[in-house]
Amino acid sequence: MALPAQLKPIQHYLRTAQEHEDRDPVVAYYCRLYAMQTGMKLDSKTPECRKFLIKLMDQLESMKKEMSDHDSISQEVVGNAHIENYALKMFLYADNEDRGGRFHKNMIKSFYTSSLLLDVLSVFGELSEENIQHRKYARWKATYIHNCLKNGETPQAGPMAMDEDGEADEFGAAGFSGPSQGGSFRGAPPSQSYDDQDKSSDPGPAPGIGFTPSPGPSGPPTSNYNNIHIPPGAHAPANTPAELPPPAGGVHLTPEDFTKAQKLCKYAGSALQYEDVGTAIQNLQKALKLLMSGKE
Repeated sequence: MALPAQLKPIQHYLRTAQEHEDRDPVVAYYCRLYAMQTGMKLDSKTPECRKFLIKLMDQLESMKKEMSDHDSISQEVVGNAHIENYALKMFLYADNEDRGGRFHKNMIKSFYTSSLLLDVLSVFGELSEENIQHRKYARWKATYIHNCLKNGETPQAGPMAMDEDGEADEFGAAGFSGPSQGGSFRGAPPSQSYDDQDKSSDPGPAPGIGFTPSPGPSGPPTSNYNNIHIPPGAHAPANTPAELPPPAGGVHLTPEDFTKAQKLCKYAGSALQYEDVGTAIQNLQKALKLLMSGKE
């Protein structure tokens, strides 16, 4: 069924869902969920839009039943971590290519898809300030590099001052209809051509949530991207064990506190899968501090 013109803003999320149908059904599910929720706000009354959205709802219900045994579908915290990990994996791959001066369609696609997936995170609640900045930077970088290559210019590598008008709500779809491939978190970038990406298999989500960016050409972007302000402490290392508050028997923990602690522990476990000890320790320390003091 063709997408009604009124719902054009959700086309890239639906395309991303289709691209991940086999590679990562969880990503496909949440992209469609975000598209459905956004579409309802855009136009749920026009007959063609209503018909399209009802069909999308049916598809979501079917996917939910098929994946009922997936923790990422049945548990919101796990689903949130899955999408966030995946989005930042793509972001870090693209940023690494950018800093190395390796400009190509696959890295542009990775930047842009990561920005779309950070949009999708809003189905779980309000985005963190850090993810808002990552989304803005990724979308702007994708647009900037795409336009440079299109005009035969050499893009400037690495973090740089952003043109406030450079961020695009809708990226040029013509050159970006192929599936995305984020590359691995630590391994070499994909060797396949952009048009052959649908024949490759994705290595799965990588860690990156709660990471503390390190300087250098291979690390994630600097904390402020030159002119984007990130609140103090957003990238600050967690307290060391010596700085943790002593256990307090009278600490009252809310259900939200327990959810946050579970999320931090999951991030730590994800980091350990990639032997990222530093990120694992930081997230475990944050969880411990929260449980001991009731404060993040």
